[in-house]
Amino acid sequence: MSIYVLRLGHRPARDKRITSHLMLTARAFGASGVIYTGIRDPKVEETVRRACADWGGPFSVEYADDWRGAIKQWKRRGKVIHLTMYGLPIQEAIAAIRDDPSDKLLAVGGAKVPGGVYSLADWNVAVTSQPHSEVSALAVFLHELLEGAELDKVFEGARLWVVPQERGKRVEGAPGTV
Repeated sequence: MSIYVLRLGHRPARDKRITSHLMLTARAFGASGVIYTGIRDPKVEETVRRACADWGGPFSVEYADDWRGAIKQWKRRGKVIHLTMYGLPIQEAIAAIRDDPSDKLLAVGGAKVPGGVYSLADWNVAVTSQPHSEVSALAVFLHELLEGAELDKVFEGARLWVVPQERGKRVEGAPGTV
């Protein structure tokens, strides 16, 4: 099963940091790539590509000018899960989603989510029914979906890595990278 994230409605002036955080969270928590809609932003794409070059792992960043088309195209390949505060509680939906072997597209909003997303999704899933960040919803959902296995993920081709220790910061890498 591969997992991709669809970031709905990116607005560079307002969302550049949150979108890059969302993409980096997707990568770190086990997704294979991200598709984003809204306004194309080469800077956010480059930020994520640079992080991948340094910290490893294959991860794709794609732009789609039409969210509806992106979802419909994905549905020929797998299932769509919309992360929203209005869906079924994650604790009720996660087992069925996990048991489905299809590839997954996790749709997350920024600006007001178009109503059509709710009807096109195979599951509308609430990670709490309170307002919070799409980044936190994505992290919690991926953690639940992958049952914590993402925490042990090894990123192939990394030039940098953190050496775990109780105190301080220690980053190692290939000569000349740190």
